[in-house]
This record gives sequence, structure tokens and C-alpha cells, in this order.
Amino acid sequence: MAAALVSKCSRVGRSLLGGLGNNTSGLLSTSNEIMSNNFLSQQQRTFIQMRTVLKVVDNSGAKKVMCIQSLKGKKGARLGDTIVASVKEAMPNGKVKKGKVVYGVVVRAAMQRGRVDGSEVKFDDNAVVLVDKQGQPIGTRVFGPVPHELRKKHVKILTLAQHIA
Repeated sequence: MAAALVSKCSRVGRSLLGGLGNNTSGLLSTSNEIMSNNFLSQQQRTFIQMRTVLKVVDNSGAKKVMCIQSLKGKKGARLGDTIVASVKEAMPNGKVKKGKVVYGVVVRAAMQRGRVDGSEVKFDDNAVVLVDKQGQPIGTRVFGPVPHELRKKHVKILTLAQHIA
């Protein structure tokens, strides 16, 4: 894209890029550095750990929660794990109020997870479905895709989901 911009400017006969003229090597190296930095930031996906803010994808009334503790593993939670979270944003007439401590199941995680067929699944965001202490969902609908890896422990969440990935 940057090379196309430089060639278009050089055809007009003047440079819009601050006096670069036909010298595109500096611009191309800068764009390559931006692309490599973007690639590295995408590779550094980690566990869901303390103070991670997650999106709530059910109709329980909460919008965002912050992870307090992962109930499995020392490093943090992954896809399908249960966490303890605090509600940070909530809808006014929802079942769950702001400040309440709740349990949640991670249904979407930005960290990749391998499947048995050799493929990997990862999502753009971190999302949870709120559950009670017995593991039953608080809401009655789950929005967005839910991976089929949850069928081992959380069948009820899969039945409420619109799309199973």
C-alpha cells in the first residue's frame, strides 16, 4: 500500500511524503517494521490471568468482567476453564449487578488451543458465559460462536449457543 502511494505521488511529479521523492527504500523498510511488530504483537497471546477484562456473551445482564482467579492451573485460564470474576459493567435491569463476584466459563480465548486433528482454534477476543456454583448458565442465550471443545464439561452452554465453531 505504501509503495502504491509513493508511485502515485511520483507520477504527479511531487512528493506528498515529506521530500522522499523516488527514494522508496526507507518507506518500505518502515512498513516492513510495522508489519513485523504487528505480527509479533499477535503472537504474544497469553493465558487469561488476574486482572484480565473479558466480554460477557450471554444475556445475564453483565457486559464486562475482570478475572479475579483461575480455578485451574497456575498460569491462568484457557478455553473451557472456569474463572472467578468481578462484574465491571452491567445493564441496569439485568440479573447480575455491578460489583458482584461471579463464576464464568471461558468460551472464547485469544490464546490458541490445539485440537486433536492437528488444527488450532483461537478467537479475536476473550469472552465468558456466567454460571452459578453448580456450573449452570445464569443467562438463557449465548451470543457468538462457541467452540465444540466445551461439549465434555459444559453441554448446557453449547445448547444455548447460536453457533458452534
